[in-house]
Amino acid sequence: MNMTSRLARMGLFDAKVPRYTSYPTAPQFKKDIGPAQMRDWIAAIAPGSRISLYLHVPFCRKLCWFCACRTQGTPSAAPVRAYLETLLKEVALVGQMLPEGVTLSRMHWGGGTPTLLDKAMIAELAGGIADVMPLADNAEFSVEIDPNEIDQARVDALAAAGMTRASIGVQDFDQEIQKTIGRLQGFEVTRDAAQMLRAAGIHSLNADILFGLPHQTQERIAATVQKLLTLYPDRVALYGYAHVPWMARRQSLIPSDALPKPEERLGLFETARQLFEWDGYQQIGIDHFAVPSDTLAVAARTGRLRRNFQGYTDEPAEVLLGLGASAISRFPQGYAQNDAATSGYTKAIRDDALSTVRGHRFTAEDQLRGRLIEALMCDFKVDFAEFAEKFPAQDRHIRVLLSRAAQQFGDLVELSPLGLRIKPDGVPLTRIIARFFDAYDMSGAGHASAI
Repeated sequence: MNMTSRLARMGLFDAKVPRYTSYPTAPQFKKDIGPAQMRDWIAAIAPGSRISLYLHVPFCRKLCWFCACRTQGTPSAAPVRAYLETLLKEVALVGQMLPEGVTLSRMHWGGGTPTLLDKAMIAELAGGIADVMPLADNAEFSVEIDPNEIDQARVDALAAAGMTRASIGVQDFDQEIQKTIGRLQGFEVTRDAAQMLRAAGIHSLNADILFGLPHQTQERIAATVQKLLTLYPDRVALYGYAHVPWMARRQSLIPSDALPKPEERLGLFETARQLFEWDGYQQIGIDHFAVPSDTLAVAARTGRLRRNFQGYTDEPAEVLLGLGASAISRFPQGYAQNDAATSGYTKAIRDDALSTVRGHRFTAEDQLRGRLIEALMCDFKVDFAEFAEKFPAQDRHIRVLLSRAAQQFGDLVELSPLGLRIKPDGVPLTRIIARFFDAYDMSGAGHASAI
């Protein structure tokens, strides 16, 4: 039996599994977590802590058909201005609850399109955050950039606010694919944006591309990767396109018969992976690549790689505050999510209340299984010594779980006195192996393809 057949037998080409940017995953969140719990968890942050901040801007000039994010289109600046005022009020509300001396080790503005904010809005938002949660020394401040929605004035405003890293959405440079997914973005526009950012002193550059897009072939994804490499990004996220039109109705505009078959998706990923590695990039987890000097690559080599809602990170902070509509916060005690509807979020904040509508309180079993899944997703292994130190009372339980996984996945994993390791041939199954450790029912969750 060849390896493709073995992977197929293990479910790689037909399984629907989470991406595990959290555990439990968001479909498991319940409505028993609200503003009062959010307040308590914020108050429990130790004075002087370094925390992370994620800020969500749910607007785009034009909605891309491939996107499943919580976004809405707007042709004018008026809704963005109104949302900014609400966001600044939420920042101030949360600031009143934070203990003394809290600073930000990471700040990320995502969306949507954060660069729909004009230069004055950028300065106003950055200033409002700095008043209550200033950036710590050596902090990282990253922003998602749409090359179609960036200019020199915005770049200068972001640089003045302390931005250190740009994350540029690419998806694919092929024009037929771009038309089919509703995202027209020429290579020259992307190149000019990268040059503008670097000229302003923002030297760290991430890029996102997708495999599994309609009409995508190995030749086409190779051409996109080769063009991208001429921009010398520090990191690249190579995500699998998730076609979930039942969750994101705009995806119904994409012809499903033009999508690559699951076996072809694996070939697309492998083509891109080989090109990145031939150019000196190190694979990070299941879908990221970075130059060896990048902090994410260093974290992967030294066992400090983590997983959060933005994907892979080297951020050690235990608290991630999520502000804005639909944003999710993570605390040592659990998750708390804001109202996903902009209207509901806005009403709560303007009534001087937090907009938390659901979440999850961690159990001891959640914490154990969450760390098992994170270790597999980040390092492709579970180290007995680490878990014996962190979960000393659950040693026998851990060994039973790993033994069962070894029986399930055979020689694609290796169980030894040191722990469990996913072998190279088994790496494409990482999300399926992680799913083995997930104790929650997924029958009602619409997760994406395992590849």
